[in-house]
Amino acid sequence: MEEHNRTVLTEFILMGITDRPELQAPLFGLFLIIYVTSVVGNLGMVILTKVDSRLQTPMYFFLRHLALTDLGYSTAVSPKMLVNFVVDQNKISYRLCATQLAFFIVFIISELFILASMSYDRYVAICQPLLYTVIMSQRVCRALVAIPYLYSTLVSLLVTMNIFNSSFCGYNVISHFYCDSLPILSLLCSNTHEIELIVLVLSGFNLIFSLLIVLVSYLLILTAILKMNSTEGRQKAFSTCGSHLTVVTVFYGTLIFMYVQPESSHSFDTDKVASIFYTLVIPMLNPLIYSLRNKDVKYALQRIWMKL
Repeated sequence: MEEHNRTVLTEFILMGITDRPELQAPLFGLFLIIYVTSVVGNLGMVILTKVDSRLQTPMYFFLRHLALTDLGYSTAVSPKMLVNFVVDQNKISYRLCATQLAFFIVFIISELFILASMSYDRYVAICQPLLYTVIMSQRVCRALVAIPYLYSTLVSLLVTMNIFNSSFCGYNVISHFYCDSLPILSLLCSNTHEIELIVLVLSGFNLIFSLLIVLVSYLLILTAILKMNSTEGRQKAFSTCGSHLTVVTVFYGTLIFMYVQPESSHSFDTDKVASIFYTLVIPMLNPLIYSLRNKDVKYALQRIWMKL
């Protein structure tokens, strides 16, 4: 029976963001602008931090990888979502659905731990300035992004393979605008308790552990800033952390809102709103926040513009 279900189920139908026809065109235009802005902003950040000699520091190394993860998970979701606005039925093949889920998990987990690494980098810069270049060596920086990529890939394979090696009942409508783990789990015929536990434990660990690194780093940073005698020194320290703290607050705030809701008020509709925010809006906001609040990035953009 399990094998039969696997061979029969070759595609899924995505419910999408709305079923109201009059909203399809305006939403398509809005999300297309958001996605194009996100792609241009994040690609621009990757190129800028790669080619400008003054941005070859650990902070911008992490920023480059943050832009890559933003670009990665927004691209895993957005193109298919945009296509679904202009077709009659929002279909996605079985394999493409599995691929979309796998890539989304890789990039979203990587982003969590790269943000945590950036927090640690800011802690070292402010609390250990004389040892900064020694502690944040190239080898350490590479390890701090390589480990999240490797770990997130293993988690992605574990979750995706467990879900898509299970048997589906034949009902193939996903109550979401992309292939997310929880809506897909509701379609399984087999006992989902083990898979749900894996997803819950890993999601909780990733969110809490990475957030703990961020909170401890900023607690130590705040302590160091309060001990500074110079007002100018305090302002400089705050400006160093300002952009990253803004990004962290928006990203973790959205995830916590989504995952810490009580079961009684939890619904796929609220999940959709939160998902739109962190899969589309946040990847667009991050490069804007770093470019508008960061003098180094502004000057680098000016230098590139002058050369053109």
